[in-house]
Amino acid sequence: MELFLSDPNEIPLPPDEVRILELKAIPWPDRQRVQVYLETTPFQKRPSGEITITNASGEELAFISIIETIGRKMEFTMHLRGADPVEPFSLLAELFYYQQEERPEGEEGSSEPQKKVTVDQRLISFAFEESEQHE
Repeated sequence: MELFLSDPNEIPLPPDEVRILELKAIPWPDRQRVQVYLETTPFQKRPSGEITITNASGEELAFISIIETIGRKMEFTMHLRGADPVEPFSLLAELFYYQQEERPEGEEGSSEPQKKVTVDQRLISFAFEESEQHE
């Protein structure tokens, strides 16, 4: 078991209890970038994650993949694709772990396949006009 402690009062949680505590999107004035803040509960095993920003039409504008993060508090600047994004935007954050799947007897393969197990996700909406802006 790997433990990452920054505060001795925080109790690290097992994978199935890890949750998103806070998720914020703060658009930049250039309308092309968004600062994303993600905070999780303390964890025993490092979670992976994915963050996706979509526009009002459901088109993906930005995507980040997080592989076994060490820190609970993360900040990213996501760059939006496309010249004129359609508001409002949706930001979806998902936390997950990979679990090994067992192969049926007699099936060949050099390694066990992995199954993605989502433990938490959060969806928020934002627009450039209503969010606090960078200066």
